[in-house]
Amino acid sequence: MQVICLEEKAFYELVEQVVERLKEKNNVVRDKWVSNEEAMRLLNVKSKTTLQKLRDEGKIRFSQPEKKIILYDTDSINAYLEKNSRDTF
Repeated sequence: MQVICLEEKAFYELVEQVVERLKEKNNVVRDKWVSNEEAMRLLNVKSKTTLQKLRDEGKIRFSQPEKKIILYDTDSINAYLEKNSRDTF
């Protein structure tokens, strides 16, 4: 039996590459617009009020095709998360 050792950073880079290749191979396409529940999961918020606050303050894009249906733009969610990310020490 062979054992292969990798540094943590190299391991996670390898995992990301594998995931990307699997997505390409299986033609997985991320949805452009997601529901309240999916937006809350992506942002890791527990309250619809917090989601509404982000929407009302213009921090994330949304679309309202019908009165009670609100969809959120995944690109703007990711941009919001990147904008608020902090570098490690």
